[in-house]
Amino acid sequence: MKTIFDQATRAELIDRINTLDEKSTAQWGKMNVYQMLKHCTTYENMMLGKTKYKRAFIGLLFGRMALKDFTENDQPIKMNVPTLPELKVKENSGNILMERKKWIALFEEYAHLTNPDVVHSFFGRLTKEQIGLLVYKHTDHHLRQFNS
Repeated sequence: MKTIFDQATRAELIDRINTLDEKSTAQWGKMNVYQMLKHCTTYENMMLGKTKYKRAFIGLLFGRMALKDFTENDQPIKMNVPTLPELKVKENSGNILMERKKWIALFEEYAHLTNPDVVHSFFGRLTKEQIGLLVYKHTDHHLRQFNS
């Protein structure tokens, strides 16, 4: 399975991110390209352990079971999976180029992540392997959403 910790996989994703521009439109969902980019930079900050969120009650009940479904196979994330409330972007517009650069810079940090202390707001505490798989799948999901 692909992981963000593999340099070739990071490079592939960065190439795909670089295809996004103001003309990119979603194939599904409600986000525009700016909102998706901002959503993904917010997600990376959580997955790198820079931003902490309180565990969602429903995540306490079902998070570990759902995590297993997300990480035990290489199936892409399905369309229209609900977004965690703390990762929703309300503003409709902003600097797409800047958000794209921020996202890529955050990706580069995975090359040096050694001791992650990540508690996902839905899934709970994550291992480095789980972080690698989830970040890849989340990124691939949104890039497919925008046909990139």
